[in-house]
Amino acid sequence: GVVSVRSGFCIKLEVGMPSFDIVSEIDHHELTNAVDQTNREITQRYDLKNTSAVVKQEGTTLHMTGDAEFHLQQIMDILLQKMTKRGIDVQCLEEGKVEGSGKVVKQDLTVREGMDQLTAKKIVKLIKDAKLKVQAAVQGEKIRVTGKKRDDLQEVMALLRGADLELPLQFNNFRD
Repeated sequence: GVVSVRSGFCIKLEVGMPSFDIVSEIDHHELTNAVDQTNREITQRYDLKNTSAVVKQEGTTLHMTGDAEFHLQQIMDILLQKMTKRGIDVQCLEEGKVEGSGKVVKQDLTVREGMDQLTAKKIVKLIKDAKLKVQAAVQGEKIRVTGKKRDDLQEVMALLRGADLELPLQFNNFRD
């Protein structure tokens, strides 16, 4: 806070309480890198070389193609490894159905990003039920958490890291 001393009065102006935002975002550039690295490894692996095995990225959808279902599993293993290495939480992936047509099998993966209202409300309820001395408010696709003490905010982060929300969360805009 700022303290202003004028004509004998001491006025303390509150500048704002510590806060941070809870979001669910992925680094699209790193995702593209992970897909590129996966395709590079596919072309170098003897068990996948000269097959139709490939991953194509179209926005937040990844299209996997292979000659057989076990190829898709191998591609998936490589992709998860590359994503993890690049700091992308693999919980963001939602697997679609495996579809076979002729000699080729396909599967789409959806990269989930953003927080739907239901998940946001669930997180706010989780924070409220923990009876921590903070306020949590949904603001679009993020949740703003404010509290008087930095420690209270860190407790919220620890609580959410331990919760099984099936959605990767990041904490940003930390203001003290």
